[in-house]
Amino acid sequence: MNNSDYIYLHGFASSPQSTKAQFFGDRFTKLNINLKILDLNQGDFSNLTLTRQINQVVASFPPPPRKVTLIGSSFGGLTAAWLAQKYPQVQSLILLAPAFGFLNHWLPKLGEAKIKQWQDNRYLSVYHYGFKQELPLDYNFLVDLSGYQDEKLQKPVPTLIFHGIDDDVIPIQASREYALSRPWVKLRELESDHTLTDVLPQIWQNIYI
Repeated sequence: MNNSDYIYLHGFASSPQSTKAQFFGDRFTKLNINLKILDLNQGDFSNLTLTRQINQVVASFPPPPRKVTLIGSSFGGLTAAWLAQKYPQVQSLILLAPAFGFLNHWLPKLGEAKIKQWQDNRYLSVYHYGFKQELPLDYNFLVDLSGYQDEKLQKPVPTLIFHGIDDDVIPIQASREYALSRPWVKLRELESDHTLTDVLPQIWQNIYI
């Protein structure tokens, strides 16, 4: 591991209590290394946006010139990639099934009628896995995210991606295409789904090899 501060970013509608967050927290603790696990819900999931997440994580950075390594899961992985693009303090990324092309994968599952209803009513009911209940999400989430285009992620920050070949939330093709045109990105394809919970020991081993 490199000499930097470590921050873990959980996924969309998840929490610091997720299986992956707790797994990495435990492993880092055993190495006497501090892993900061942020709560990206901020007690207000309804007003979540990618911009808000980016600003929250930046505010948690150590003072320069201390560097940062980000570990991001799914939407947290997308957030980490944008932080690396924008902030020179980020020196490396470890991404777990990063949500590249998030809207391209999510919106078709919602369907045009539901998206229109979301826009008209302002809120969409989303199941939150951390809180284990349906919560309203403001339409501004979609508006804000539409302003971020993955093709602009071109800063050569060393990146290691782990992605399950059976992922039906963010298809592995998204990570394949992302890595294909970015030589600083290494992709490890695993026999798993979007959660990656059954291959966490394998991921941990590969981080240290």
